[in-house]
Amino acid sequence: MTLNVIGAGVGRTGTYSLKLAINQIRLGPCHHMEEVLHNMAVHVPLWSAAAAAKPDWPNIYDGYRSAVDWPTACFFRELVKEYPTAKFVLTQRDPEKWADSFGATIYKLLAGKDEAPQEMRAWLQMTSDIVANTGFPPGLDRDELARAFDAHNHAVKEAIPASQLLVFEVKDGWEPLCDFLEVPVPDGDFPRTNHREEFWDRVNGKI
Repeated sequence: MTLNVIGAGVGRTGTYSLKLAINQIRLGPCHHMEEVLHNMAVHVPLWSAAAAAKPDWPNIYDGYRSAVDWPTACFFRELVKEYPTAKFVLTQRDPEKWADSFGATIYKLLAGKDEAPQEMRAWLQMTSDIVANTGFPPGLDRDELARAFDAHNHAVKEAIPASQLLVFEVKDGWEPLCDFLEVPVPDGDFPRTNHREEFWDRVNGKI
């Protein structure tokens, strides 16, 4: 199985909504950090090796036809070479709003990784390494995070051929995504989910 759709947008840009949308239009199963969280024993060693520049893409994406969110978003340069015919979706939002959301969720979680339960620490360390490798090391303030977010998005646009890249905000709904992926627009609203409270419930295993 090969990846046909790859998300280059980082967490807190609507990646979970995009995952649900991709599955709904039958281009899944779609990999997302949630997959790692639910099967840490398998996925954490694979992604830790990828963070150390030793990726095993066939095993990482075994059983998946698409992938979004971190850890995937860190590796857009490698993945466009590994899957040269894939289509890439760069989810975006206002940089300052993103910095506020990221700072209150993922960044906050990673800052407390040393106090986390033992069974979570390998996952958190891998995630911290991936996020830092993407351009968001510990200790950045709000303005620095917003600038790093812009830098990541610019790097994606530079690395991915324009014909293979959709720059997308989830508020734009089904039409631009379905046009890009050449699939019919489904009935119903575009998925909108994973607000901040839901993020913490997901991390804590409540959903």
